Amino acid sequence: MKKIALIVLAAFIGGAVAIGGYKMLERNTSGMTLAEKQNVLFASNPSKISSTGAVDFVQAAAAVSPAVVHIRTTFKSEGSDGGSGSPMDMMEEFFGGRGGRRSRAPRAASGSGVILTPDGYIVTNNHVVDNAEKIQVVLSDRRKVDAKVIGRDPNTDLALIKVDATDLPVVKMGNSDNVQVGEWVLAVGFPLDLQTTVTAGIVSAKSRAIGILNRDQQPTEEEYEEYQRTGKAPARTNSAIESYIQTDAAINPGNSGGALVNANGELVGINAAIASQTGTNEGYGFAIPVNLAKKILEDFKKYGSVKRGYVGVTFQELNADAADNLKIKDISGLYVNDVMPNGGGAAAGIKKGDIIKKVEGKEVFASPDLQEKIGRMSPGDKVQLTISRDGKEQNVNVTLRGDESINKAKSAYAAKTTGTTMSKLGASFAPASPEIKAKFGAKNGVVVTAVEPGKAFDNLDIPKGLLVTSINGKPVNSAKDVEAALPTSKNGKTTVSGVGPNGNYTFSFN
Repeated sequence: MKKIALIVLAAFIGGAVAIGGYKMLERNTSGMTLAEKQNVLFASNPSKISSTGAVDFVQAAAAVSPAVVHIRTTFKSEGSDGGSGSPMDMMEEFFGGRGGRRSRAPRAASGSGVILTPDGYIVTNNHVVDNAEKIQVVLSDRRKVDAKVIGRDPNTDLALIKVDATDLPVVKMGNSDNVQVGEWVLAVGFPLDLQTTVTAGIVSAKSRAIGILNRDQQPTEEEYEEYQRTGKAPARTNSAIESYIQTDAAINPGNSGGALVNANGELVGINAAIASQTGTNEGYGFAIPVNLAKKILEDFKKYGSVKRGYVGVTFQELNADAADNLKIKDISGLYVNDVMPNGGGAAAGIKKGDIIKKVEGKEVFASPDLQEKIGRMSPGDKVQLTISRDGKEQNVNVTLRGDESINKAKSAYAAKTTGTTMSKLGASFAPASPEIKAKFGAKNGVVVTAVEPGKAFDNLDIPKGLLVTSINGKPVNSAKDVEAALPTSKNGKTTVSGVGPNGNYTFSFN
């Protein structure tokens, strides 16, 4: 008993001395430098995060490389209209190539893919196989086998293809939710027509949205007018999901569809894009998280297409500037601009002006925080959202609706914004951005945002995306200008003039 009492007494005295010493040090740190204060504070509290030291990627590279394949595609040239949408064109868009689309589509392109099952299911990017007439896969043993498309999804830039082969090497799927910023990763693929190439880097950021899947969309007339009036970027109703893992592992054209793996050789992402002024690696690569890909790929395998669920709201990210424009106090979350009729959000009671603060209990700061979570779910699934209304938070359970309900809402929205222009010309328009006008050397113009089959523009092969500068000789800068110019036609003929990749054009029709 005496020994135990002595031990307790010694521990008590030791603790008191330690606390007293810390308090003395605390009083004496006022004259210390920042570095000296850091040394004192952390002398007895070492960081729980240890350096990985000299990481050895040999085993990870050896495990993954045999299951990353070279994908070669061939496709038809479609003349010189600049709108073929070939795989190479898509690569140029995703990988920052200058000069826009080529005047004549190339006849072949290439990318990478990752084998997921021994019987030949391979994941790649949608833009690698889009519009391909033939898809050929070069396996690690140099065999060449033809592949067929099981499913494609432009909204996530994912595709699933299948080859007729067995006993193939596969890459183990990891958990992209566990990926941490600063973690070592490897990019494996076939860049710049080289053979299998492995590069290393770290995860630079997560949940990145870079606007690459929806950047061709033009704002509607109402959105543009609101932007001119308030300076607020329009809320989009598109279905694109961007929540990329950003890495500085070297990624170049040809890496599209290749593997991003952790140091254990587990697949955590599908390489998809780079941010570059030159079209080659500048240290900013982006990969689709594998946890998002899992759901999309399973849908491909089961249905051949994606069964996507929607909340049915449009929103904008909040920050200090957006809060000032909206005259609200919240500076984080997603501000609900509109609630689509027939959507899950409307049924759950979400209202315009609500602020989405959490999804399944996790805080929401940017659109990828919500979109990736919803992108992993299906119509009929329930998701709990925490919204703020009048300064009070409440939980709402939203049952996600499918494509049918969202398409009805979009059709109603389109009918409201296009008006008589779509009815007369079979087209709708939005003001051309300064960049588009500068590209074509135009002082004014509107961009064709939609073309209705069987109507005037469709019959004349006037494509979506073309710049219209005048109607019946009158300059146009908005859909309202187009409508005002229509009655001025002579002899019952309507004349449309503009500029495109092949120069100026003029069309006349009754």
